[in-house]
Amino acid sequence: MATVLEPSAVNPPIALKSRPCYPSNLKFQTFPLKSTSHSRRPPDTNRSSCAGMSSPSSSRRPQDTGLDTESDPDTTRDRRRAVRLAWEKLVRWSRSWRSKVKTDVLERTNKVAVLGGGSFGTAMAAHVANKKAQLEVKMLVRDPQVCLSVNERHFNCKYFPEHKLPENVVATTDAKDALVDADYCLHAVPVQFSSSFLESVADFVDPGLPFISLSKGLELNTLRMMSQIIPQALKNPRQPFVALSGPSFALELMNKLPTAMVVASKDKKLANAVQQLLSSSQLRISTSSDVTGVEIAGALKNVLAIAAGIVEGMNLGNNSMAALVAQGCSEIRWLATKVIRFLPAISMGAKPTTITGLSGTGDIMLTCFVNLSRNRTVGVRLGSGEKLENILNSMNQVAEGVSTAGAVIALAQKYNVKLPVLTAVARIIDSELTPKKAVFELMSLPQVEEV
Repeated sequence: MATVLEPSAVNPPIALKSRPCYPSNLKFQTFPLKSTSHSRRPPDTNRSSCAGMSSPSSSRRPQDTGLDTESDPDTTRDRRRAVRLAWEKLVRWSRSWRSKVKTDVLERTNKVAVLGGGSFGTAMAAHVANKKAQLEVKMLVRDPQVCLSVNERHFNCKYFPEHKLPENVVATTDAKDALVDADYCLHAVPVQFSSSFLESVADFVDPGLPFISLSKGLELNTLRMMSQIIPQALKNPRQPFVALSGPSFALELMNKLPTAMVVASKDKKLANAVQQLLSSSQLRISTSSDVTGVEIAGALKNVLAIAAGIVEGMNLGNNSMAALVAQGCSEIRWLATKVIRFLPAISMGAKPTTITGLSGTGDIMLTCFVNLSRNRTVGVRLGSGEKLENILNSMNQVAEGVSTAGAVIALAQKYNVKLPVLTAVARIIDSELTPKKAVFELMSLPQVEEV
């Protein structure tokens, strides 16, 4: 006969002193070593037991003891069935939705103009051209060498020398050739040069031509966004406008990796049309009516990315990085959603959901944490001690956050919002503050309630 709960000889002496936890009237049950009949015996509810102990029969029923129910075959089977049904329901809904959505926009589109031959303009031109072989995609570029490379070898020799472009992508240096008879226009000119550029080509722009802005930033002196720059430069306040934004690197678009972005327009029908024009199995497009939120988040995230790069360049660690980006996200939200009680007309008017969506949090995460970000790279080199002038002279692409940072202080004053992290970046860009001093000042700010 063997005794249940018999202390092992290898247990340390202290284990033997734990007997006071057993009730004084507890009697040890004995049973034959080879017998298993006790496991089917109902538990004796009148027998007292030590806390945390269970009878042999209860150990076979984890649902009665609070243990992990994954060991129960019935529970596991029910859980898997619920997951499978949820997924099948989602797939059915998706198929039903797709069957109802009109897809005639691409069929009716014959020509798309792309203004700018940079990396993102080239990537979007290739993406649209791949959707329809008969579609004419005209890229307006400044560099004759790039124009020749695209037309003769189907490569953008400056930005994508190893990625072949579709044959229906054609480059030109003639604005009239690019814009006349276009159904849509993708604007990929840097923000700081957009106004003067658009004024120079305004004569060739049809008043009803929809402009899809790929540019992110604020005009330095005027604080204007692209939704203001484009209609004013073209002298047409009703020029159709759509902002395209979201976490997207040109290189990954060229490699046809899964990407999600958002198009924002006050015109819902136009937003839906652009969604159909751009969406594919590799590019998911959501729509929004919050143009202000999409643009302000897309502009300020570039400044925040410089700050994140500075933290990386100074080797301040992951804790600092997380704290800084979280603070920066709050500052972008404060500015974008600012509502001044009695003076609603000067509010930025953005929706909080936009700031937490693709064009907000999504774009911020990509730009702040990934080495492909131009703005983050500027920050890393600043944090490592390099001079801004040397950094910019060595780059062949524009880091919009450098110019946008200069607009941050003015925005903060205009809308009465404190933006410590973004303002610190602006002062570092202006060489009025060193990264080390900026970190000290930010860490010395009053410790207040989180909002």
